[in-house]
Amino acid sequence: MTIPQLSIFIENRSGTLIKVLDALKEAKIQIIASTIADTAEYGIYRLICSEPMRACEELKKANVAVALSDVFAVEIDDQPGRAAEAVKLFSEAGISITYMYSFLLRSKGVLIFRTDDREKAMAVIKDNNLKSIDEAALAKWA
Repeated sequence: MTIPQLSIFIENRSGTLIKVLDALKEAKIQIIASTIADTAEYGIYRLICSEPMRACEELKKANVAVALSDVFAVEIDDQPGRAAEAVKLFSEAGISITYMYSFLLRSKGVLIFRTDDREKAMAVIKDNNLKSIDEAALAKWA
């Protein structure tokens, strides 16, 4: 099970991030989790939100470069070492994690990540009884 994530390409200059945040605010779309990875000239603002399809449409209307992709969201206990244990399962299966970010919500940890092998990752989640979070569950959190 995967969830949609927005990847927004923004220039590294004053005002570009606020344009994105204001567009989402005006559309009344709740950001659940986000991260920014940057280079010298631009950043990639990745986010999970309450209404990803509508958010994508609203951002495109605001002339923001945005793309949707599927990522995994796995719930873990809020205890030291649980993220390492989860990531180790994927590593031992020979699956690379392209990027990952995490957050705490209601006394649970959530790992958001993208892998190089979707099918294998789904098997690891199922075989190890990891709790995969779907889009409906995320929407309830917003």
